[in-house]
Amino acid sequence: MRKVSMATRRELIEAVGARYRSADRASKGKVLDEFVAITGFHRKHAMRLLRAEPLIRETTRPERRIYNEAVRGALLVLWEASDRLCGKRLRPLIPILIEAMEGHGHLDLDPAIKARLLQMSPATIDRILRIAKGNNQKVRRRGVAGSELRRSVPIRTFSDWGDPAPGYMEADLVSHSGPVAKGSWAWTLTLTDIATGWTECAPLLVREQTLLVEVLKELRKLMPFPLLGFDSDNDSVFINETVRDYCAATEIAFTRCRPYRKNDQAWVEQKNGSVVRRLVGYRRFEGLEAAGLLAELYAAARLFVNFFQPSFKLAEKRRDGAKVHKRYHAPATPFQRLMDDPRTNEQTRERLRDLAGRLDPVRLLRDIRTAQQKLVVLADAVVLANPNETSPPPLGAFLLSLKALWQNGEARPTAVDKAPRKRERRRPDPLLQVTDQLKAWFEEEPWRTGRELLEKLQAQQPDIYPDGLLRTIQRRLKGWRTEHARALVFSHSSGQASATPVDAETILTAM
Repeated sequence: MRKVSMATRRELIEAVGARYRSADRASKGKVLDEFVAITGFHRKHAMRLLRAEPLIRETTRPERRIYNEAVRGALLVLWEASDRLCGKRLRPLIPILIEAMEGHGHLDLDPAIKARLLQMSPATIDRILRIAKGNNQKVRRRGVAGSELRRSVPIRTFSDWGDPAPGYMEADLVSHSGPVAKGSWAWTLTLTDIATGWTECAPLLVREQTLLVEVLKELRKLMPFPLLGFDSDNDSVFINETVRDYCAATEIAFTRCRPYRKNDQAWVEQKNGSVVRRLVGYRRFEGLEAAGLLAELYAAARLFVNFFQPSFKLAEKRRDGAKVHKRYHAPATPFQRLMDDPRTNEQTRERLRDLAGRLDPVRLLRDIRTAQQKLVVLADAVVLANPNETSPPPLGAFLLSLKALWQNGEARPTAVDKAPRKRERRRPDPLLQVTDQLKAWFEEEPWRTGRELLEKLQAQQPDIYPDGLLRTIQRRLKGWRTEHARALVFSHSSGQASATPVDAETILTAM
C-alpha cells in the first residue's frame, strides 16, 4: 500500500533516481531498500521506476487561441465605449453597440472579426479583458420623519411589487458632501423604474422638499412613460405634506419602505452605486456651478445608461434551507425592456425607436468624460494653465483613445482620488546663512568629509553650529558630489556640462 502522495512519489523518484542509476551494485541495494520502505512499492516496480530516465514534460500547451489581437483590440474599444461593463452585461450589448458605432462611422469591422465578437461568451470576454480591468467601492446614508405623517403613507416591501407596469418608480437621494458633512452641498435625486430599470437622475442644490417637487416635475417631462407610483425611503425630504399632497393631486401612488430595511428599495439602491457613484464619485460638490455641471453630466448619462447599459433583472428566487437560489432574465437595456413590454403603447415605441437611431454612444461617452473632468477641476479647486483642458476632445481622437485607454488605469476622472499635497520643509533651514560658504569649501577641497567641514565651520563661528548638524551637512555634501559627478560625465560625452546644476534650495527641500 502506498504511504506517500503522488506528488511526493514523483519528487522522490527524481531525487533518488539519479543517485540509484550512478551507484554501484551494493549501494543500489541500500538505496532501493530505503526507497521501498518510504513508498511501500513492490521491489521490482521500484527498480523499474528508479532505472527509467526522467520524462521531460511539455510545459506549454500548443497555441489554441481563436481570438487574435485584432479581435481583442476591437473588444477593448467596445468595452470602453460601454463604460467598462462586465462580460455578462457586455455580451448582449455588443451587437447593439457595433450597429450604433458603425452607423455613426466609428467602426468598420472586418466580417470575420465581427463574427468572432458576436460569438464570444461572457466568460471569454472577462478573460480577455482581465488585464485591462480595475475595481472600486465606497459608503452610504440614513433618514427619519414625523410619525403621524408616516402613518398616512402606506408601506410597500420588496416582495409587494409583483409585476408592475412601467411607471412605478423607487426614489432616493445621494449625498455629495465628500468626507465632511458640514455646511450645504449638492444632492442627486435618483428614480428607478421597477419594470424596466429605466433610471433618471437630477441634481438638487439643497436638500429641500419644495425643490424636490419642482425637480420631479421636470423629470416627468423627460420620462417615456407616465409616473404612476413614487416609492421612497423614510427620509423627511420625501415624507412630508408637500410631496404627499403633490402625489395625491397628480394621482401618483405614494408609498414608502420599512425603516432600516434598505432591501425594500433594492432597485434604486443598486442604481445609486452603479450609476450615480460610478459617474460622480465621492468628492464634495456645492454651489450653483456644481449643480449645473451635475445637470450637464446627467443629461448625457441618462441616454447612455438607458440605451447602452444592459442590466440584470431577477426572474425567480427560491429558498432551499439556508441556501437561496436566484434566477435572472438575460441582461437587457431599459430601452429594450420598455420596447418588449406589451403594456408600452405604439406611440411610445415609435418615439423611442427614432431616438435610439439618432444616438451615438461614443459621443455620449465623450460628453460624460468631459463633464466628469469639469466636476473634478471644480471640486479639487485646480487652477488650469490651459482652460481648453476641460473642453470636449474631437470625436475622432476620443474614439482612437478607447483602444489603449485601459493602459492608463482608471478612465473616469471622478474615480481618481485627489493627489495628496507634497510635504514641504516644516522647520527653518539651520544652515541657510552658511550654505554658500560650505559649498565654496567643498569646491576648493572636494575630498573633505562632512565632519571636517562642520569642524571648520565651528572653528570659524563657535557656539552657533552644534554637532547635531553633522547629518544635515553630510546629506548636503552628498547632493553636491552627485552634481559634480554628473557634470563631469556629461561634459565628456557632449563637450559641455549638459547636466543642469542642482540648486542648493532643491537639495534642502528634499531633506
